Amino acid sequence: MTEADSASARMKLPDVWRSHQADGVGVALRDHKAGEWIEMDGIVLRLPEAIPRGHKFALRPHGQGEPVLRYGAPIGLASQPIAAGEHIHSHNLATALDGEMEYGSFAPLAPVPEASPPLGNWRGYRRADGRFATRNEIWLLPTVGCVAPLVELVAREASAIHRGSVDAIVGFGHPHGCSQLGDDLSGTRALLAALCDNPNAGGVVLVGLGCESNQLDDLVASVPERSRAKLRLVRAQDPGDERERLLAQIADLVAALAPVKREDAPASALTVGLKCGGSDALSGLTANPLLGRFSDRLAGSDGSLVLSEIPEIFGAEEALLARAVSPEVFEQAGVLVNRFKRYFLDQGQPVSKNPSPGNIAGGITTLEEKSLGAVQKGGCAPLVDVIDYGGTVSRPGLTLLEAPGNDAVSSTALAAAGATLVLFTTGRGTPLGFPVPTVKISSNTALAQTKPGWIDFDAGRALAEGVDAVDAAFADYLLAIASGEPTAAERSDQRVISIWKRGVTL
Repeated sequence: MTEADSASARMKLPDVWRSHQADGVGVALRDHKAGEWIEMDGIVLRLPEAIPRGHKFALRPHGQGEPVLRYGAPIGLASQPIAAGEHIHSHNLATALDGEMEYGSFAPLAPVPEASPPLGNWRGYRRADGRFATRNEIWLLPTVGCVAPLVELVAREASAIHRGSVDAIVGFGHPHGCSQLGDDLSGTRALLAALCDNPNAGGVVLVGLGCESNQLDDLVASVPERSRAKLRLVRAQDPGDERERLLAQIADLVAALAPVKREDAPASALTVGLKCGGSDALSGLTANPLLGRFSDRLAGSDGSLVLSEIPEIFGAEEALLARAVSPEVFEQAGVLVNRFKRYFLDQGQPVSKNPSPGNIAGGITTLEEKSLGAVQKGGCAPLVDVIDYGGTVSRPGLTLLEAPGNDAVSSTALAAAGATLVLFTTGRGTPLGFPVPTVKISSNTALAQTKPGWIDFDAGRALAEGVDAVDAAFADYLLAIASGEPTAAERSDQRVISIWKRGVTL
């Protein structure tokens, strides 16, 4: 535990929290027993039942069918009368989400106060195309699952041989690339091609089998021209020892990349992916707003941000669309959200099929509540673009990326979109990391203390220390990570990719 963490632990945390003055609920920041008295914002009430940490209680009575507000917006409808002080959760709060929506017309973006101070420089690797990388690595990517174990095995062997020459040599296995058809195959190819384009991959060895649907030549043709020179190709079915050929290609890339050194890079050269997973009720109070304030600083420094997890925008999309910079972006964002809702409906699933069991245990009740907390990761940054799965960020500001909420699938899509750093908030915790440095930010101090091998930064400190000091420490820490300090997931070699499989399998 750092000195700052120790100081935080010694400071008294508030017992309850209210996100917005309009809210009809408070959030318990510790376990409360039945009969305890609560005082908040001039409201004094006695709890008729126990309220677990992270769960909600009513600040006033609600009639059946009445909207319940949190974050200043409805998170659902009371499914039965609710008394003041009563526990509000799945037994008495129901979603109001129901299919696709009409999002009205575009309105010009209201001026946003400048974030201050601007972010400073960091130390990165400049690529030939002018982009900067946070890591100087070699990635091995299989075209098909048949060679995934080979790729991972050889990457580990090469890492031992060339240790210290580059930041890492990583093999990213996956089970796809064959028995796929149409758009499903195209999506796999687009995702892998976009990963090849990520600046953190200074060199890429594409490994094919030879007979798969995702043919190596077609994949190479899908890689942006600016990144084709760093590719090396191996077909396992070609004559000769494929392992020796792979090691030779890696050695060639190491020789080219080992002399590359870090140099000063501006904040505008950063592309940051925003992600949450294993959220709890504090995620929308501490960790996600922390990311939002950093996002505003990065956008104000002409950096790029990527927000995804489209199903975790349902119920909060109107606030996000209101930040669109043009009628075209407004329309594209609305079409994307409705298309994703249609994806659920066509499978016979309700659009509100969320939160997860872990979210619910942590105090999140409805998808609206989860979404209103989740979209805070993007702060107030202007929404400048909307891109499809496998697309690449091309503009400073906030880009909306098509991908599901699944941690591995959406985080891989963020890396494919060009993110050289992923910020991942969590209230429940996960050890998993992804192709680019994945910074795990806990919503609560208890998680940071019990899982130091997973968590990189404790956003729960903000409840005791205030946001200003924590914001400054967070920004400095992220610039240090971008400049080479390893994340917990990097130290434990927890790095994977996952591809969104949507179609028929032959």
